[in-house]
Amino acid sequence: MSSEPKAPLASPPVGLFPRLIFGSRWLQLPLYVGLIVAQGVYVLLFLKELWHLVAHSFEASEQQIMLVVLGLIDVVMISNLLVMVIVGGYETFVSRLNLRGHPDEPEWLSHVNASVLKIKLAMAIVGISSISLLRTFIEAGNLGTTRSNFTETGVMWQVLIHLTFIISAIGIAWVDRLSDNGSRKESEHG
Repeated sequence: MSSEPKAPLASPPVGLFPRLIFGSRWLQLPLYVGLIVAQGVYVLLFLKELWHLVAHSFEASEQQIMLVVLGLIDVVMISNLLVMVIVGGYETFVSRLNLRGHPDEPEWLSHVNASVLKIKLAMAIVGISSISLLRTFIEAGNLGTTRSNFTETGVMWQVLIHLTFIISAIGIAWVDRLSDNGSRKESEHG
């Protein structure tokens, strides 16, 4: 046995049409850049709302402060969702980021794929919807007064939409689990 490393096998040449199809994934790059710009807009919105909170904290009621803080949490959760879509989507559908071993590499990035990304997005949407619904419930205490921006029908629709998000997230996770179990059984028998 020789200790010389084996040369990698040469890949067969790829035709023009397959290269064009594979290269088309780069058309998504402007979409991810656009989401990065949207992330910047959310940073500005967060700073604006934070400034209003600090500037008016002595004249605001505890309920008003709580509503602003929930709004800030909502902005952070949407921003987290953007990061998941930008980083996970780029890594999954466009090109590798080659962050292995980088001290700031997100833990979830090592096992991201389209399936994991869908479940993470669904759970993030449920979380965002939960914060929005909590804000609605706090503000709904003013139903019937002139200060309320909500009607009973509007609150009911928001609850139904939130339940739809929860059921959808459970459905996505369940289908993913079924397909994962099916793949395992196939590999065991194949």
